[in-house]
Amino acid sequence: MWVLTLIALGMSWLTLVFVAYFTGLHEADEVTDGQLASSVQMLLRQPAMAAPAAAPMVLTKRDGTVEDLASYAPELHVVVWQDERVLWDTHGLASALPARLTEQPQDVSLVWKGQSQVWRALLGTASTGSGGTRKVLVLIDKDRREALGRDIAWHIVRPALVLLPLVALLLLWAIRRGLLPLQRLAEKVADLDLDAGQLLPTLQPYEELSGTVNAINRLAQRLQAQVLRERSFASDVAHELRTPLTAQVLQARLARVAVESNERDLALQQVEQNALRAGRILAQLMDLARAQGLDHQALQRLDLNALCHQLVAEHVPLAHQLGQELALEVPNQALWVYAHNTMLELALGNLIDNALRHNPAGTQVEVSVVQQVQGQVSVRVSDDGVAWSSRTVVQPGMGIGLTLVRRIADWHGLVFDQRDGTAPFTKCYALTWRAAPAQSSDAVSAASPA
Repeated sequence: MWVLTLIALGMSWLTLVFVAYFTGLHEADEVTDGQLASSVQMLLRQPAMAAPAAAPMVLTKRDGTVEDLASYAPELHVVVWQDERVLWDTHGLASALPARLTEQPQDVSLVWKGQSQVWRALLGTASTGSGGTRKVLVLIDKDRREALGRDIAWHIVRPALVLLPLVALLLLWAIRRGLLPLQRLAEKVADLDLDAGQLLPTLQPYEELSGTVNAINRLAQRLQAQVLRERSFASDVAHELRTPLTAQVLQARLARVAVESNERDLALQQVEQNALRAGRILAQLMDLARAQGLDHQALQRLDLNALCHQLVAEHVPLAHQLGQELALEVPNQALWVYAHNTMLELALGNLIDNALRHNPAGTQVEVSVVQQVQGQVSVRVSDDGVAWSSRTVVQPGMGIGLTLVRRIADWHGLVFDQRDGTAPFTKCYALTWRAAPAQSSDAVSAASPA
């Protein structure tokens, strides 16, 4: 920050030098032309011409020092004609002058004393009392004019040049002083213990830091919530896998020591069932990883009715195998929502799979799409299996499936809730869009008993 500030300050100083230099030249032009005009007017009014001074004038100051006035009042070269006759030539320039001169300020190139020089000149003409004509030409060395311009520019720039190092040091001190609260805040952020739920104090001595502290606290809260979810998820995975794997080990031992073939077959059958259950859990974990890998993809406009038709049709064979009844209730016309097709399919598929697998045979499962009066749209998976109040332990595989659904719902900004079902159903899982367009409110029922 200090380096960038110095660069900006240096560029400003260079700009000041540039502007001051050309301003000095312009002011020197104005001063010179005004001096030439005053001199011409004065000489035209003189009744008689006096001899020029032999040496330039000097100014004695109060402190006794002597200053040469030529630095601010450069020597004038004067040529006076009286009736086309040279009356006065202060420096012998008359013979070197061009044939035609205009009565306007002009630059004149002359070869004088063997050197080519540029002069600023002004010509004036007036009638004398005797009927004659007097011409006065006043010239000034243009190099002296430019020297005067540079001197003016230097006097403008010199204070800024002297102050530049002082300003740089003051800026360094001010920036370091101003960044101390930010450095202290960075140390506090580095010392935060997210596992312990620590946050930064919301009251800050400087208002500029309040917004930063609030943003850091919000980020810390999200990270803490994510850590808790990950811990809970890891615990769910361990619990879900431990039950079938433990049972699989026990059944394998029984099969190894069983004497009767029917006991051995039954144990091996249990080993197979537990292996399939563990496989389903691993498949759900893979689905969860797959869903998280799709986070960067944009939402699509989907027909919720068509998606539910597809998922119910895919689960009809499983419902038949498990002795369940699977039904679908959707509006007559398409109902459009915005979602990611693959992720929403995973979520609804897991809800239907859980309802079918984790209920006894003969359970009725219904998938329904409901549009509420407030414009909200819900898709519900209901069943009339074991009620919440009588269920003491979540069955293996169910927790991971619900975790997958919850994460997909959070990614979409949907509301996922578990509620008591409406008779004849005992349980209901619902995904709700807070507001979604619908094209129909009429509902039809399409049941496929299995």
